[in-house]
Amino acid sequence: MPPQKAQKIDLSKEYPCPCRRRGCLVPITLTEAFGCNRCQQIFVLEENGLIIEQLSTTYPYKKTWRWTGHRWASTQGNLGESYLPVALLIVLVLLIVWLPLALQSPTGPSIILWALLAVILAVLPALMVWLAYRRS
Repeated sequence: MPPQKAQKIDLSKEYPCPCRRRGCLVPITLTEAFGCNRCQQIFVLEENGLIIEQLSTTYPYKKTWRWTGHRWASTQGNLGESYLPVALLIVLVLLIVWLPLALQSPTGPSIILWALLAVILAVLPALMVWLAYRRS
């Protein structure tokens, strides 16, 4: 399905909160900003009037959305939506690197240790990515 065209955001209207907490964005008087009546987040309108940005000190990056007429769509490609392919790529690379090393070893228990190390090194980054982006 092709992405819908962004619509200009009207400062006099109320919109649903893009944080998916069933809140409502209410215009803040005398500013170009909205406040959510549920999650207490503040969103400012960017210069072009098509994008809102979340003002937050808890995230190291800016979260922005555009209004499609029915819902908010994130403007940046989100790694949180694609953590599974990233995790699978890490597992594949580790198997390609660690498996030949494990098979070269002549002793039996070291194969188990190499395999355990490969699994830990594959699961740990995937877990970190999932934890970092699960609230997105």
